[in-house]
Amino acid sequence: MLIPSIDLMGGKAVQLERGREKKLEVDDVLGLAARFSRYGELAVIDLDRAIGTPDAGTNDALVRELCRRHACRVGGGVRTKERAVELVKWGARKVIVGTKASPEFFAGLPRDAMMAALDVDGDRVVTHGWTEKSDFTASEQARTLTPFVSGFLVTIVDREGMLGGTDPERLAAVRKATELPIAAAGGIASVEEIVRLHDAGFDTQLGMSIYTGRVTLTDAFVALTDFAKGGGLAPTVVRDEAGLVLMLAYSDAASLRHALDYGVGAYHSRSRNELWVKGATSGHTQRLVRADFDCDRDALCFTVEQTGPACHTGARACFPPPPGPDAPWDRELLATLTDRIAKAKPGSYSAKLASNSAYLATKLSEEADEVNRARTRDELRWEAADLVYHLAVRLAADGLTWDEVAAELRARRK
Repeated sequence: MLIPSIDLMGGKAVQLERGREKKLEVDDVLGLAARFSRYGELAVIDLDRAIGTPDAGTNDALVRELCRRHACRVGGGVRTKERAVELVKWGARKVIVGTKASPEFFAGLPRDAMMAALDVDGDRVVTHGWTEKSDFTASEQARTLTPFVSGFLVTIVDREGMLGGTDPERLAAVRKATELPIAAAGGIASVEEIVRLHDAGFDTQLGMSIYTGRVTLTDAFVALTDFAKGGGLAPTVVRDEAGLVLMLAYSDAASLRHALDYGVGAYHSRSRNELWVKGATSGHTQRLVRADFDCDRDALCFTVEQTGPACHTGARACFPPPPGPDAPWDRELLATLTDRIAKAKPGSYSAKLASNSAYLATKLSEEADEVNRARTRDELRWEAADLVYHLAVRLAADGLTWDEVAAELRARRK
């Protein structure tokens, strides 16, 4: 996995050399994130919190918005369990803990959401914004923490921002100490190095090299994709943001490059032997949200925002609908209610509920009581549907999503 890094100071994206000297900054963080997110999860690192500057907390609103919009792993100054839980509630896929990383800290936190940062300077892990050297090596810490986390971020601090290449020997030592996923960072300077690291079993977290143009994310992603196994083509599963598989297509290096550079659904047409941009003639376009390769890197998965039907027959998808509703019911319900509340047509019960909070509160209480009083499976199914509907109206009225509710539940997992 490619992991573009967005390091925050004072509400801007910055790149530091060895964690100290600022080399560049970018004002439009959200625009940067929108481009970077096509290539993988974003690493969002709050340097103000990591260093403990007087501006700690300045980036909170920005971090929260980034987590709402994109798949993010978030770190930087996570030194209390409350902060870790807060980030999960905001929607962070992973929370990266450095200074406080210990079995005691991770106890009671959802393991699948926790990562440990092993910041290596010389042969020792450094903490407190890379200002203090510990007594343990990264390998020792990896072995200690493996039962408590879902992965590691290993940064070669003395190579960070130098663009001179990372240290494969120190990374390999950590790789031997744990079988968990490891993201390598610090000094990575070329596409060839990225490919070597992935071949050795590492994800790569990229900073200075992509900001300076030494490496482009498109070049790296295309180089990592193994087209040779498919005779120059990689099968490409295309799904929407709710996870519904829309179609199967094929990508070659040129079409993948076009898709990533322009953020569109672009493929290789086998029948015409040419680039095929989905919707160019029909208008049923696709905005590329994110591209991923599989574990062998010889197949791709595009997550897209689909306009109109994906299938030439006029169906939403090229495959038969899955068992149950044609679309994920929770997202469909919330989208429908949001639209009806916004348009507020005369006689709309949903709009009436949303406009009268006292009435909605009464109905929610009534429906919850009826669920409690249900005696048969049929009664429970009926009353549960009523309760979920009224709850969804409340969420839509307040602009809350099911994803935010799911993040809250995930944060409570022990």
